[in-house]
Amino acid sequence: MEFNLQAYGIEVTNILRNSEKAILYESALKLEKGSAISSKGALMVYSGKKTGRSPRDKRVVRHAASEKNIDWGPVNYGMDEHTFMVNRERAIDYLNTREHLYVVDAFAGWDPNYRLKIRIICTRAYHALFMQNMLIMPEREALKSFGEPDYVIFNAGSFPANHFTTTMTSKTSIGLSLERKEVVILGTEYAGEMKKGIFSIMNYLMPLQEVLPMHCSANVGNEGDVSLLFGLSGTGKTTLSADPGRKLIGDDEHCWHRDGVFNIEGGCYAKAIDLSEEKEPDIFNAIRYGTVLENVVYDPETREVDYSDTAITQNTRASYPIDFINNTQIPCIAGPPKNIIFLTCDAFGVLPPVSKLNPEQASYHFISGYTAKVAGTEMGIKEPQATFSACFGAAFMMWHPNRYAELLAKKMKECNVSAWLVNTGWSGGEYGVGSRIKLKYTRAILDAIHNGDFDVVKTQREEEFGLEIPLSCPNVPSEILVPENTWKDQKQFSKLKSKLVSLFRENFEKFKDHVDESIAKAGPN
Repeated sequence: MEFNLQAYGIEVTNILRNSEKAILYESALKLEKGSAISSKGALMVYSGKKTGRSPRDKRVVRHAASEKNIDWGPVNYGMDEHTFMVNRERAIDYLNTREHLYVVDAFAGWDPNYRLKIRIICTRAYHALFMQNMLIMPEREALKSFGEPDYVIFNAGSFPANHFTTTMTSKTSIGLSLERKEVVILGTEYAGEMKKGIFSIMNYLMPLQEVLPMHCSANVGNEGDVSLLFGLSGTGKTTLSADPGRKLIGDDEHCWHRDGVFNIEGGCYAKAIDLSEEKEPDIFNAIRYGTVLENVVYDPETREVDYSDTAITQNTRASYPIDFINNTQIPCIAGPPKNIIFLTCDAFGVLPPVSKLNPEQASYHFISGYTAKVAGTEMGIKEPQATFSACFGAAFMMWHPNRYAELLAKKMKECNVSAWLVNTGWSGGEYGVGSRIKLKYTRAILDAIHNGDFDVVKTQREEEFGLEIPLSCPNVPSEILVPENTWKDQKQFSKLKSKLVSLFRENFEKFKDHVDESIAKAGPN
């Protein structure tokens, strides 16, 4: 089928469009340093100096049509049209120096009423295979009628930005123009920039249609009951959504519209650090031919991966199509959620393993987006540090967090949804004193939520946060459900709880003038 990129000023004629996996494997192994095949058949790649996203280098073009809607600040930095066009020309000039290019034409969003047609233009086979995993691929015959894309990503990440260009802070730049419907990437070969660039676009467009975009995982039970699991890195969002008793809808990005929810992506992007078949069998077994393994360390003779080795980065990743998970809902669409679960890893050890939230509390905790980092996760961290990320995904939110919180509250009331706060962190003491709540207990708590077990048990009201704590749960020791009961040092418990209350209140100061008074009052006293 005749295909070219001349409309973008790209004259390269050797274009590999929606290539077969085998072709992309061959190309990566031949042309890309650090590429190899694992003992399980996955393509192992090296993303270069950047092994994670560069949030401070993301820019959005200021334009009269959209700038009043965008929450400008440390998440959404501005860029003028001229600078964007300079970067765009730099990217296209670089693309024109390549002997061949890769193109991925695919969809973002499983619901045809809301999906976007996305075109990726890139220079690395690794990037092409990654996006073929992460987007929803059209059938070969349907590709003929794909037509013009809604958005185009020019990935020239192997070539640096000019840091003397206006507003540039480094040689890395991820620029988004909502009006031109284009993304330009320079100076980073980390594939996650493409994935999250698309999510940022959906985060801007969907609220215009009263659709809530969400940084969450989702699964569905045999009775059609949908659960959404929100949580920052390290809380167990991906692990807990892969539930043998429920079908996976998606592990990371979803939208909630009037008729239900749908996955934005066609694949999963799971953390691979310390991955094991015993702890995460579904993810472990999804790593096979067609999977991309980023920045992992492996045995040069056996090609077996050492998932515990972080010599390259702690942010090792696996990208694979969602149907590599056995128990999956295809197409990735379901009805309205019955339960919303906010996951937090509380390293202070003061939040209960499970508590029920009223609608106002749900909005409060959604806007707060709390978890905690512990020693060893980042340089310089010696004691637990609270982390707050609005809507559990502040880095990708284009509107003010209150816009998403209003949509959440509205949809929760319309669908009569139950909300829960589940702590996957520490019990019996803070990090270094107590122990992390066992995964089997957290899974049992989620089972109880799905089975409706907490609807008929006694609860205890926790005073500072106003949480309703169930006092019994099948297959979970009742003594761990009320946190202070597990602590030997009650003074230290009170001290750390007061500290966490203060941190919550301090963080919420920047939101309280923009939210309904009932939501502001739903926080801790």
